[in-house]
Amino acid sequence: MNPIIDLDLLLRTMAPVLHPGVFVFASLDAGVTVDPALVLASIKEPEGLSVVMRESDAQRYDLHILFRCAWITLSVHSDLQAIGLTAAFATALADAAISCNVVAGAYHDHIFVPIQAAEKAMHVLRSLQKSTF
Repeated sequence: MNPIIDLDLLLRTMAPVLHPGVFVFASLDAGVTVDPALVLASIKEPEGLSVVMRESDAQRYDLHILFRCAWITLSVHSDLQAIGLTAAFATALADAAISCNVVAGAYHDHIFVPIQAAEKAMHVLRSLQKSTF
């Protein structure tokens, strides 16, 4: 399937999926390594390597957990040059008082929300999707 760039089509077909479990953001101190297969996302920052992974894996490595969250994937194959998708769902979540952290993959957008807001975030995202029909 080709990536979608049209905002209306992206919103109509975003199909959010809530992954089971608790995920975390953590930062690895210099010299600390984890099994790369356990890392969902990472980015190197001056303060260390920031990683997103399952809470249980972070605890096993005794990592300092910075944020406990739920992981939602938008199933639509979004074009990396699409304009407005992130703004649309981030605004809808903000209007519902839900913070979000976004990671763009090559095929999908991944949204991390506070664990206690997971179901509310899914409701907001589904409502946004339905509002475009």
